[in-house]
Amino acid sequence: MAQANPLTSTLAAVQHLLAIVAAYLLGSVNFGIIVSSMSGVDIRSVGSGNPGTSNVLRTLGRRRAAIVLLGDALKGAAAAAIGVLAVDADFGYVTLLAAVIGHSFPIWHSFRGGKSVATAIGGFVYLAPVVGVIAGVTWIVIVLVWKTASIASIVSMLIVVPGLALTGRSTENLLVATVIVVFVIARHAGNISRIASGSERTV
Repeated sequence: MAQANPLTSTLAAVQHLLAIVAAYLLGSVNFGIIVSSMSGVDIRSVGSGNPGTSNVLRTLGRRRAAIVLLGDALKGAAAAAIGVLAVDADFGYVTLLAAVIGHSFPIWHSFRGGKSVATAIGGFVYLAPVVGVIAGVTWIVIVLVWKTASIASIVSMLIVVPGLALTGRSTENLLVATVIVVFVIARHAGNISRIASGSERTV
């Protein structure tokens, strides 16, 4: 059996690492913070304090919230694309995870970030378009009907892994997607407590 070339293996490892780092740095670009700062507001010090679409919507209105939503979703898609193009289709899930972590703990913003819902959905739209679009539409519908972004976020995340399984994604893809979903839902721990007590904020 032919042995792997050590140089080839090292270069492959470096390529994987660079893709992860690039995706994390991209995920760390938080559009909620950037857009609100351009309006003279630190979104982390008003409303819920979360630099995400729903808090921007409550604080600065629909137009700026739409920019934040689109920007965060596109960076998720771009991060997934980095993994796919630099390594392979399976690695897109890994770089999406890196971007999701970057959004929540951004190096550019003192590691104080958001809950990564739009970033995750944007990445899933790129990696599994049908599943990602269904998750995104579910989020929009629930927000429009029940006016509660946290419920929309949790439900849309819960759709992802079963949807990926039904579309035949590999076990490795499902495992990484599960980590992403659990991470995003865990970021909503405070929201879940408020939902249970009936004190959750609406948009």
